[in-house]
Amino acid sequence: MSEEPLLSVRNLSLGVRRKGGPTTVIVDDISFDVAEGQRFGIVGESGSGKSMTLRAIANLLPGGVKVLSGTIKYRGDDLGTMPAKSRRRLAGPEIAMIFQEPMTALNPVMRVGEQIAESPRRHLGLSRAAAMDLAIDMMRKTGIPDPARRARAYPHELSGGLRQRIMIAMALSCSPKLLLCDEPTTALDVTVQHQVLRLLEQLCEDSGTALVFVTHDLGVVNQTCRDLAVMYAGEIVERGQVKNVFSGPRHPYTKGLLDSAPDFDKPDRKLAAIPGFPPNLADRGDGCPFQPRCPFAVEQCATSRPRLEQVLPGREAACFETARIFEGATA
Repeated sequence: MSEEPLLSVRNLSLGVRRKGGPTTVIVDDISFDVAEGQRFGIVGESGSGKSMTLRAIANLLPGGVKVLSGTIKYRGDDLGTMPAKSRRRLAGPEIAMIFQEPMTALNPVMRVGEQIAESPRRHLGLSRAAAMDLAIDMMRKTGIPDPARRARAYPHELSGGLRQRIMIAMALSCSPKLLLCDEPTTALDVTVQHQVLRLLEQLCEDSGTALVFVTHDLGVVNQTCRDLAVMYAGEIVERGQVKNVFSGPRHPYTKGLLDSAPDFDKPDRKLAAIPGFPPNLADRGDGCPFQPRCPFAVEQCATSRPRLEQVLPGREAACFETARIFEGATA
């Protein structure tokens, strides 16, 4: 494994710029690395900035959202300053993305086999016949029954689970080194979700592909990823290995997420909701953004913003009261 990370995000800030008005920061000064073959999760509530972070990496930010500062490097090359033609060459053979809703990502008037074959023809130089053979093989690997027949189907003729597998086959058709997943199992039932997650895990293990998995579901990230970052109000508030963060959270928001999720090993445990609502990002104060919802808040939290700092080897948290939170989590 190379010492240089495959993906390096440094001090990335994203904002929404409106004519005649101030810029609203929606992702604020975040940094993380992803090594080759690593499975890295980003979790948080809706609006925390996790999907926008993923879209910034893929150069797919929606209109009006801009990179305000920071760098995104792939194999040491700055994607922000890379010529558009060079960046397009990376899409497929190096970096691929699986979207949340396949019906909006798939072309409704194009057969699914042709959609899978399109990228190998463009990036690998395969003939139409060879690319279609590869597409059918990828459909078989993703567990689609009777792939030769299903390759001739249109997206609306397939179930949600099969469409999601088509998206996975498309993303992996050129054997990318980095796979970006934007909540790809949200619309699936529990059984199909489990199958898709196992499939992603197996395919990444077989090919050595690195995974960045965005989700609001703690169970999904626990099953899929080894490392994670927890985002709140556009900031990373905790980072570390999944097993360590889940067993001993060091930020009150992480603890709140875990306390609000069911634990099948402890069926009698009462669930505790996080009180209040996420802050208005257009009106950031000087204090900790989680302070109004935090049961551990002290006077300092209202006036000073904690920064992400190491609290244990391999663990970082942005909180002034990490020791108290750990004691509460393990009590």
